Amino acid sequence: MIVTMSLIAVLAALAVPSFQALSKRSRVDSTLHLLTAHFASARIAAITHNIPVVICPSRGDGACRQDGDWSDHWLTFRDPDGNRQPDETIDLYRNDPAPRSPRLRILSTAGRRQLRYLPTGYSSGSNLTLRVCYDGEVSGLVVVNNAGRVRTARPSEPEPCGDVTDSL
Repeated sequence: MIVTMSLIAVLAALAVPSFQALSKRSRVDSTLHLLTAHFASARIAAITHNIPVVICPSRGDGACRQDGDWSDHWLTFRDPDGNRQPDETIDLYRNDPAPRSPRLRILSTAGRRQLRYLPTGYSSGSNLTLRVCYDGEVSGLVVVNNAGRVRTARPSEPEPCGDVTDSL
């Protein structure tokens, strides 16, 4: 009986770290896929409706945040006047919450807090990179290039996530 209990304890001790790593990777992967889908949806809306479309971080209040923290909500909206804020509720395409986890942060690159797709599907300006961080470490990246194409990547070496002030 004692041998059996000891064996179960050893196996459990070996399985828990593997399960935690699997859980982390699953959360990061689902966040990367969700962001990629939102960017693709915004690009398709811009092309289909022949109007600029913006996707930006939000606090869930229907307005774009002024920092680079995408960890709360994301807005997708028509932007015919180019002010990069939704002017009317009819302009909103989506107002979605980000995945909820106190261990997960999503931060954008310095100087690029939001993305604006032109009716051609291009995103003018510089590349946008979102850092998907788990437990303070960059675990994945979502990169949107000037042609509007989205790709995901994983850092080759562990690196600290930084803070919102690093993305201003």
